[in-house]
Amino acid sequence: MAALFSTRPFSGRLLPLMVALLGLTCPAFSASADQDGGNNMQFPWDKMRLPRHVIPVHYDLLIHPNLTTLTFSGSAKIEITVTQQTSSVILHSKRLHITKAAIEAGGARSVQEVQVLEHQPFEQVALLAAEPLRPGHSYTVSIYYSANLSESFHGFYKSTYRTQNGELRVLASTQFEPTAARMAFPCFDEPAFKARFSIKIRREPKHLALSNMPVVKTVNITSWLVEDHFDTSVKMSTYLVAFIVSDFKSVSKITSHGIKISVYTVPDKINQAVYALDAAVKLLDFYEDYFSIPYPLPKQDLAAIPDFQSGAMENWGLTTYRESALLYDPEKSSASSKLWTTMIIAHELAHQWFGNLVTMEWWNDLWLNEGFAKFMEFVSVSVTHPELRVVNYFLGKCLDAMEVDALNSSHPVSTPVEDPAQILEMFDDVSYEKGSCILNMLRDYMTAGVFKAGLVQYLQKYSYQNTKNEDLWNSMTNASFFFILIFSKFVSSFSLTKTQHWTKRETLDVRAMMNTWTLQKGFPLVTVTVRGKNVHLQQEHYMKGVDSPSSTEYLWHIPLTYITSKSDTVQRFLMTTKTDVLILQEEVEWIKFNVGMNGYYIVHYEDDGWDHLISLLKENHTVISSNDRASLLSKLSEKILSLPFDLTLYLKHETHIMPVFQGMNELIPIYKLMERRDMDDTANQLKEYIVNLFKDLIDKQSWNDEGSVSERMLKHSLLLFACVRGYQPCVDKAQEYFMKWQKSNGTLSLPTDVKTAVYAIGAQTSEGWDFLFSKYRLHSFNLEKHKIELALSLSRNNDKLQWLMDQGLHGDIIKTQDLPHIILFVARNPSGYHLAWTFLKKNWEELVEKFELGSHSIADIITGVTNQYSTRLQLAEVKEFFNSLEEKSSQLRCVQQAIETIEDNIQWMDRNFEKVKKWLQNKKL
Repeated sequence: MAALFSTRPFSGRLLPLMVALLGLTCPAFSASADQDGGNNMQFPWDKMRLPRHVIPVHYDLLIHPNLTTLTFSGSAKIEITVTQQTSSVILHSKRLHITKAAIEAGGARSVQEVQVLEHQPFEQVALLAAEPLRPGHSYTVSIYYSANLSESFHGFYKSTYRTQNGELRVLASTQFEPTAARMAFPCFDEPAFKARFSIKIRREPKHLALSNMPVVKTVNITSWLVEDHFDTSVKMSTYLVAFIVSDFKSVSKITSHGIKISVYTVPDKINQAVYALDAAVKLLDFYEDYFSIPYPLPKQDLAAIPDFQSGAMENWGLTTYRESALLYDPEKSSASSKLWTTMIIAHELAHQWFGNLVTMEWWNDLWLNEGFAKFMEFVSVSVTHPELRVVNYFLGKCLDAMEVDALNSSHPVSTPVEDPAQILEMFDDVSYEKGSCILNMLRDYMTAGVFKAGLVQYLQKYSYQNTKNEDLWNSMTNASFFFILIFSKFVSSFSLTKTQHWTKRETLDVRAMMNTWTLQKGFPLVTVTVRGKNVHLQQEHYMKGVDSPSSTEYLWHIPLTYITSKSDTVQRFLMTTKTDVLILQEEVEWIKFNVGMNGYYIVHYEDDGWDHLISLLKENHTVISSNDRASLLSKLSEKILSLPFDLTLYLKHETHIMPVFQGMNELIPIYKLMERRDMDDTANQLKEYIVNLFKDLIDKQSWNDEGSVSERMLKHSLLLFACVRGYQPCVDKAQEYFMKWQKSNGTLSLPTDVKTAVYAIGAQTSEGWDFLFSKYRLHSFNLEKHKIELALSLSRNNDKLQWLMDQGLHGDIIKTQDLPHIILFVARNPSGYHLAWTFLKKNWEELVEKFELGSHSIADIITGVTNQYSTRLQLAEVKEFFNSLEEKSSQLRCVQQAIETIEDNIQWMDRNFEKVKKWLQNKKL
C-alpha cells in the first residue's frame, strides 16, 4: 500500500544467514539495486502501470519469517510469457532487499545474467537482460530477497497478542489489497495479472502456517525448522494471496457441498469461534446454490487477526478478520456484534465469487467487487439469518452514501485512478454503499429473478477473468432479453401499462441506464408537482449548499416508484428526460415516491405535497412502511428548513428502529453544530426537544437483554443517547448499575445491551474512569474493549482524553488499530473536540505511517474530527494545515470533503440558526 511507514533497520549481518537458510542454489549472475536508475542508468519504464507484454503464469514462492528478529527472507520463481521482444522485465517491489536475480529460458535451460534497477516512486524494479527476451517464449524469473516484517497493517506484517497469563506472543500475517503484495514478494501487482501460486512457508515446529490452499506435505529442514508445501492455487490476482504464521487454534465443519470450513484464532479465544463457523457454513452453502457455481477451493479458512486495520479481507480460501468482526460470545457479545459479525462474513464469502472468481480489470471499477459484496450481504443474510432482519439496515447505508455523494468532492462509482493513494481512496462509501444501493435499485427494477439470471451469466462467462463495467451490463441486458422472450406473456400482464415509460422498449438497455449511475457522480433530486391527475416531474443534480452549482448537464435514467392515498400497489415509471409528466387514473390526496427507498434518488414535493405527507405521519404513520417514514425524515430532501423539523414531530409515536435512528441522525448533528459554537441556550433547547421526542420510547426500554436483534439494538442506542444527554431517569439507573458492578469488582454480570450506557455514566467520575480502565486491561474484558473505549472517551477531563489518544498511537496498552475510533470518540466530546484536531495536526506523519495515505482510516479521522466545525475561523485553520502539507496529502479527496462539509455547515448555520431558534420556541410537542 502507499506512503510512509517506519520499519526496523535491516541488519546486513543477517543477510548471508537468511539466504543460506533458504537452502536454495542459484546460477551465477550479477545483480545490483540502483534507485531511480543509479549509476547513470535510466530506468527503462516511465509509467505507473506495468507494461502488458510480459505476463506472469505461475509463481513458486518460498517465505521464511523469523518471529524473533521480525524479519523474513524469500524467493520468487515466476514463470512468464512474452508477447513482444524486450530486454527488461518490469515488476513491483517495495522495501524488499533483492540479493540475487536471474532469468532462465524455458526450453534451453540457459541462464541470463541480469542487472536490477529500482524505481522507488513507482514501487517498481527492472530486471535488465543481456540478451532480449523473444515473443512466444516462456521464461522463469528468479529473485531472492529479504525484508523486515512491516510495522504497519499492510504487506507481511507483525501482529501481537497477550495470553491470559500476560505473555506477549508474536505472529505474522498478510494484508495485500490493494497494492501491498509487492511488500512480501516481487510480483506483477495489478489485478489483471492473474496467475497460479505454489507457496512454501518455513516456520518453527511450534507454529502453524496457513495459506490460500491446504498443505499437501510438510518437510523437516532441521530440528528447529519445518517447511509447509501448499497446494497450487487457482488462477488469481496477487492481492488475494495470503499467508499467516502463528500459534492459532481452530474449529472446523464440512458444508453440505463438501467444503471444509475452519475458524482460526488465538488459543484463548477459540470458544468464541463457534458462531462464525456456523454462519460461514450456512452462507457458503447459500452462495453456491444462489450463483449455481461451485466454490472452487477445497477449504475456506476464516482467521481472526489481533491487529487488523479494516474489518476483514477476502483472500481466496483464507479470509482474515479483525477479532471483533469474527469472534462472538453469546453470553457477552451485543446484538449489534452478532449482526456485524454475520454481515462481514457474508461480505467476505460473497467476494469468493465477486472479486476472486471474477475480478475488476483495474481499481477504477473496484465497486464491481465491493458494491456487489455489500449488496450480497443483505441478500444472503436475509435468507440464512432471517431473525436478524437485515433489510432494516440497508436504507441507512444508502443515506450514508448520499451524505458523501451530495458533495462536489464526490466521485463517480467508476473513476480513473493511478497511484496507490488514489487506489486506496476508492475504498469509500461510494464504492461500497452507493455501489450496493444502485444494484438494489436495479434488482427492484428488473425483478429479482431476472437480476439473478444476469449475475449468474456474468459470473459463468467471466470466471477466472477480469471485467469492466460494460461486461456486467451486457450480461444483465442479455438476461432481460431472454426473460422477456420466454415469459413475454407473463411479463406483459405482470405490471406493465402504457403509462409506464420503461415498457416502451421490449428489451431493457441496462448499460445505457446504469452508465448514468456509475459514470457520473452524485444523484438526482426529483421535484414533484401535482396538478389534478397530472404529476409533473423534474430531475436535477442534488448538491449540498445553496451556493453549490447544479450540474444541469447531468441526467439519470430514474426508475421511479410511487404509491398514493388511493392505492398501496407500487406503480413504476422510468424517467429518462429532464422533465416529464405522469398521468394518474384519479386525483389523490397524497403521493409518495421512491417506495421503500429502493431508488438512489431523493424527492421534493412542491406546493402542499409535504403538508399532506406530514399530516399523514401525524394521523396514522403506519399507513406507509418504516423505510418510507425514515426516508421522509432525511434532510437531504430539505428545500426549506421547517420541513425536517415539522416531520420529526410524529416521532413521538414512532417505535421502529430505522425511523428512530434516522430521526436521531438528522437532529443530533444540528444540536452538535450549535454546541460547537457555544450557543448553549438554543443547543440545550434542541437537546431537550430530542430527548422529549423519544422520552416515552426510552421509558419503555427494559434494562435486560430481551427482545429481537432490532429491538435490542434500538434499546442500546436509546439508553446510551438518553444517559449521555443527561436524561435523569436513565442516569440514575445507569449509576445504580455501575455502583453495583464496581462494588463486585467487575464480576457482576451486566446486561449486554445496557453496558455501554452504564460504562458511559460510570466514566464521568475520575474514580469510575480509573476503575473502568483497570478492567479494560484485563484479558477477561477483551469483548468489552470497544464499549469501554467509547465510555472512557466521554470524560470531561482533558488530560485523560489526551492520554487515551497518546496510548492508542503508542499501541501497547491500547491497540493502534483502535486509534481512529478513539480519535473520533474524543472529537464528538464537547470537552475534547479541540484536542482531537490538535492531535491530528501534531501526529499527522505518524498517523500516515501507521494507516497509509488515502486509507479509509485516515479519511475517517480527517472527516470525523472536522465534520461539526461551522465557523470561518475553523475553516481557515483546516485549510491552513492541509495546505502546509505536501501536495499528495493536501489533495486527498477526504480533505476536500472535510473543507466542503465545513463550508456547508457555515452556510447552514447562517441560513437557519434563527429559524431553528424560532421553531423551537413555538413548537408544541
